[in-house]
Amino acid sequence: MCIFGQQFQLYSNPEILFSSPPQMVKRQKMAYALGETEEGCDVFSGKWVRDNVTRPMYEESECPYIQPQLTCQEHGRPDKEYRHWRWQPHGCDLPRFNASLMLETLRGKRMMFVGDSLNRGQYVSFICLLHQLIPEDAKSMETFDSLTVFTAKEYNATIEFYWAPFLLESNSDDAVIHRVSDRIVRKGSINKHGRHWKGVDILVLNTYLWWMTGLKMKILLGSFDDEVKEIVELSTEDAYRMAMKSMLRWVRLNMDPKKTRVFFTSMSPTHGKSIDWGGEAGGSCYNETSMIDDPTYWGSDSRKSIMQVIGEVFRKSKVPITFLNITQLSSYRKDAHTSIYKKQWSPLTPEQLANPVSYADCVHWCLPGLQDTWNELLFTKLFYP
Repeated sequence: MCIFGQQFQLYSNPEILFSSPPQMVKRQKMAYALGETEEGCDVFSGKWVRDNVTRPMYEESECPYIQPQLTCQEHGRPDKEYRHWRWQPHGCDLPRFNASLMLETLRGKRMMFVGDSLNRGQYVSFICLLHQLIPEDAKSMETFDSLTVFTAKEYNATIEFYWAPFLLESNSDDAVIHRVSDRIVRKGSINKHGRHWKGVDILVLNTYLWWMTGLKMKILLGSFDDEVKEIVELSTEDAYRMAMKSMLRWVRLNMDPKKTRVFFTSMSPTHGKSIDWGGEAGGSCYNETSMIDDPTYWGSDSRKSIMQVIGEVFRKSKVPITFLNITQLSSYRKDAHTSIYKKQWSPLTPEQLANPVSYADCVHWCLPGLQDTWNELLFTKLFYP
């Protein structure tokens, strides 16, 4: 299946996109690999199939770690269909997520998700998939500013989330108070956050949504402490390219590919404009309970130029990063967002209550749900790269 139209087909294949030449990929066994994906199988190309047997993979009420912004059933979502879909690649089957294998692999190790609230959703999903194997008195979760740490004590393992929506230092780095409309990112500043990622054995990075402020991005050339700040404006694409290069350089200098694995999750699509999929103008994901069935669908909120930047930068790099291409498979799932079924940050006005589309969240995803599939793909690429 052509994922981005003809000129974007390259980006559906993570080996082409990210690594050294294919023969080097074959020869060098990656850390944690148990085997290989079937020849010719692109696990990111497939379709959603109805599954009432293995889905959902856990119950919302059974996982106490889900933030109230993602507990859709608790907040009154009337339908449950969105929880019963399984991703089926065209050419093969995904290995089933094996929680005990994952925990044994993490014994004595650190795993960390780094990025924004979408990566935090994937992090929480990952813990929900594992925690029931761990006795109540042998697990804990604590938050220290930007860092949240889940500890599986019997395994001497931690699964962590670190808030860094741009990966680089920015004025949105406060883990709680980060809703800054005038976003500024500091050039060359990845070590500000990266020092907290050192020593991690499995690292899952993402950054996209926070760059989407318009067509330009403000970049700080000096320090946030400077009395007079030197700020330039770059196109979003050039600013994002700068961040990707910084990330790759940091991984090359700080991660040992023989012992560690680094993943990069592609952009998480939003569904704020129902006109994109043939709906009425002014609509959104609100009240959407079915998925998009056009296999070539690509929403206007997923910027193809950013995927091109990723392709360009990673194609030139020999840094071994595994790409989790969740964009296309997630773009079909207009039914899977939290919409209005979540804890609201502030009381809703009468005007909002009268028009649910105005406050529907078409960015984040209900749990259990779509992000469990992201973790199935992460599991697959960790053990069967």
